[in-house]
Amino acid sequence: MAFYQLNEKQFVPATIDEVWDFISSPANLKEITPDYMGFDITSKDLPEKMYPGMIISYKVSPLLGIKMTWVTEITQVRDKEFFIDEQRVGPYSMWHHQHHIKPVEGGVMMTDIVTYQPPLGPLGAIANRLLIRKQLKEIFDYRRMAMDKRFPA
Repeated sequence: MAFYQLNEKQFVPATIDEVWDFISSPANLKEITPDYMGFDITSKDLPEKMYPGMIISYKVSPLLGIKMTWVTEITQVRDKEFFIDEQRVGPYSMWHHQHHIKPVEGGVMMTDIVTYQPPLGPLGAIANRLLIRKQLKEIFDYRRMAMDKRFPA
């Protein structure tokens, strides 16, 4: 049973308040997700800000355009520092995503740490090598571009 980790960093030329207000609002998730993922939030009446215990449901097409339900719980939030989401229902056997922000000279450093386990045991390990890790990198590359567009230098 293999676990994998992806670490991504991005400098954002904005204030900690601006970055936190953007990333902690569930309504902004679609803006930083590639269109090909077919990402749609299905939760109704989402609050403006995430909070511990919050459940968010989505429809997403991570593979071959096949729509599936993904449900995450926001398990921890420390205002203007970090939040953690964990998959409750979805394509992975396990998904734990830490979103950290820290003020640095001239802006904010965003750090994402994703620990995940693909389904299907050894087949999932092969899928990770051939497809999953590459797709996750592409999603973060898209997010980097979307954040650069949202917060230009």
